[in-house]
Amino acid sequence: MNDMLKKLLILRTPGIGPVAYGKLQSEYGADENIVEHLSMSSDFIDSVKREMDRAYDMGIEYISDCDSRYPVELKNIKNHPIVISVRGNIETLNKKCVSIVGTRHSTAAGMNFISEIANAFANHNFAVVSGMAMGTDAAAHRGALSGNGNAQTIAVLAGGVDYIWPLENESLYYEILDRGVVISEMPVGMEPIASNFVQRNRWVAGISETLIVGEADAKSGSMATARFAIDYEKRIFAVPGHPSDARSIGPNSLIKSGVAHMCTSIKDFFGEEKEVKNEKNNKNENEILDKIGMIPVSESVLANLVKKSISEIKSELVVLELQGLIRKQDGGYVLN
Repeated sequence: MNDMLKKLLILRTPGIGPVAYGKLQSEYGADENIVEHLSMSSDFIDSVKREMDRAYDMGIEYISDCDSRYPVELKNIKNHPIVISVRGNIETLNKKCVSIVGTRHSTAAGMNFISEIANAFANHNFAVVSGMAMGTDAAAHRGALSGNGNAQTIAVLAGGVDYIWPLENESLYYEILDRGVVISEMPVGMEPIASNFVQRNRWVAGISETLIVGEADAKSGSMATARFAIDYEKRIFAVPGHPSDARSIGPNSLIKSGVAHMCTSIKDFFGEEKEVKNEKNNKNENEILDKIGMIPVSESVLANLVKKSISEIKSELVVLELQGLIRKQDGGYVLN
């Protein structure tokens, strides 16, 4: 029986996680003694072997906290995962990391900003860590993947490392495998359940030196991640937003309480860099988007701001609506 099988037999036993594993080690010493003490059935042992066979067939590796490839920052967290499963470019795990989290229902402007921040970190040889959810997470991963070279991003999953969730991010999952890495502490093949997302958030906070919080509701997984980062004494940045938008309550509260630095551009991290903005093909679209925020702005006000007639901007507003960048609200336009 090899060493990894022994560890997985212990960790796959119901009720045993990092804390219980540590107590068993203190009492019984070596893993083989723990396995013997737990008196496992042959059916259970066979099920764990089948998991390992499946992992092998899919190119998934198991890395224990004794392995030099195990992420250093994560290992320093109390009760960290004893074993993680890894799929993709394992060398990504040894890079300096920055974690980026935020709401699944982010605005177009919010996702663009997060993408730019992630891209800058990737180009400075950081691995960008997030949870592969829709919205902010996806923007962070894609921003990193648009950077130079490989090994730019780490997706921490709440289910098995082979279980793609949400399905809308299937293409993103495979892009990450090509140029980054996907990790999980859950058994290969396991479907994510609600309680696992809390653990996922812990590791997203723990694996990096810095956490950046984008748009986030007050009672959200992103704010839970921030609380873990506070406990771990990580450096925290938050992207401020308009106080009337519920998605700004989370980051604004972190800034107001003094636990987070304000994040307004890539200059907050790389002072020598010039801030890069995504250039739109249509200059007028840039002008209009620059004037639209979370408070509804009427056509007449927009026309006055960009020094054009209402008839001139109507077609441009229609295009922006069709692109999903803006929407009508209360007689005006807001960012989507």
